[in-house]
This record gives sequence, structure tokens and C-alpha cells, in this order.
Amino acid sequence: MLELYQFELSQYSEKVRFILDYKGLAYRKIEVTPGVGQLELFLLSGQRQVPVLKDGNRVIADSTSIAMYLEENYPEKPIIPLQSTRKALCLMMEEWADESIGTKSRKVLFGGLSKDMNLRNSVLPSNTPDFLKNILTNVPRELVDILGFGVGLSPEAVKAAEKALKQDLEALCLLLKDSPYLTGDTPTLADLSVAGLSLLLKFPSGPYLNIPENMRGKGVPGFADNPEYETFFQWRDRFYTDYRRPIYASSPSSPNSIEIE
Repeated sequence: MLELYQFELSQYSEKVRFILDYKGLAYRKIEVTPGVGQLELFLLSGQRQVPVLKDGNRVIADSTSIAMYLEENYPEKPIIPLQSTRKALCLMMEEWADESIGTKSRKVLFGGLSKDMNLRNSVLPSNTPDFLKNILTNVPRELVDILGFGVGLSPEAVKAAEKALKQDLEALCLLLKDSPYLTGDTPTLADLSVAGLSLLLKFPSGPYLNIPENMRGKGVPGFADNPEYETFFQWRDRFYTDYRRPIYASSPSSPNSIEIE
């Protein structure tokens, strides 16, 4: 069986999960523990980032490389068009989504966590002790901003990402206004990438992720609840309904701890 080494809340892992589910492939999710688990992942793949796909003796890192591997080796339900113009648009949009939605959404989520104590509370595990939850949810915004400087998430960087991502979502809404998919009348890698990479802007409301129920349907204020982007998120939600496999529908996709052979 295919094995996906992942973080459950990694938007790039979600992109690969969308592709696997769309193609109807059975796979086992293996949750990588940040830190020590990433060192073990390095022994397996030669790098520390998720997602990593293991198919027998083959190990493939990077979401785009995984997508290309799956398309070549599991061609049923193709995700890359054959027609040259549509293929070019699909590949260009996939790369754009990685660099735009994929990277900017992390900064935007951090900005949302710094501003919204309710959102900050929702991303904490359900078994977090009440005293610790109270401490973490009431950290002053100024302190969160200071912490952000240390990881390249200054208020200026967050603001720039928010501005750029709003323009990106406006463009996606225009594309989807009169079309069911981004590059034509059938789903492609472009659609699967954009849908998966938008994970951090708004968590799906259905049982598609192994997350606390109070996180489902929550999102970054100003994005997930903005009526200007309703076209996009309604499309994204339909994409989950149509193509993502609920976690209760297939027990092998429930996360397991990392195991390196």
C-alpha cells in the first residue's frame, strides 16, 4: 500500500491527499513528529520536509514530484490534460498555487492567530488542559508579533501576504464564476492543488481531517468569512464533497506514527 509521510495540517500534504483520493488510491497516512520524526524522515528520503510518498521501494519527496509520479504510474483518472494549451495552463497554475497560496496562507494564518483568540483556541488539541488553553489563548497580540519576527513573520510580512492573497482569491473567484473548474470542464492538477493548498485559510467543515471538531469550518477572519470570496470557498467545499474521502470511509488513511524501516 502507498504510504504518505505527512503533517495533518500541512497544506502541501493536503494537496497530495486530494490527488490520492481523486485517483481512488488506497494509502496509509503516517504522521511525522516535528523534530525527531523529521530526522528519521531524512534517513528515508534525504530531506526533512513533508509530504513524502513511499511506494514499495520508491520514495518520492515534494508535492509536485509526487503528483507527477502518481500521474505516470497510476494513470487512471488523469489529472494533467493532454491538449497542449490546457496542459500548459494546468502546470502553470499548479506552480503558481504552490508559490502563492501555499506560502502566503501560512503567513495569513499566523496573522489570524495573532488577532483572533477564538481562532487560536480552535487550533489547540481538544485534550489541551484548560489552564494551558487559557494561557495560550490570552497571549497578548504584541508578544505574538514579537515571536513572529523570529521566524520571518513580521507584521509587515503578514500584511503584504494578506494583500497579495486577497488579489489571488479575487482572481480565482472570477475564473470560477462561469466555469466548474479552473482550466476547463474537468478537474485537473490545478484544481486539486488550489483546493488542497487553501486548507489553512479555512478548514473543511466535514470529517476529512484528523482534527478536533471545534476546528472544522473555522478559518482566518477576513478571508473565510468574507462574502467577496464566497464563490471560491463554495467551490472548494464542493470539491471536498465530490473528491475527498472522509476519514471514516477508509481506516487505512487514519494517521499512524512514523515508522522507518
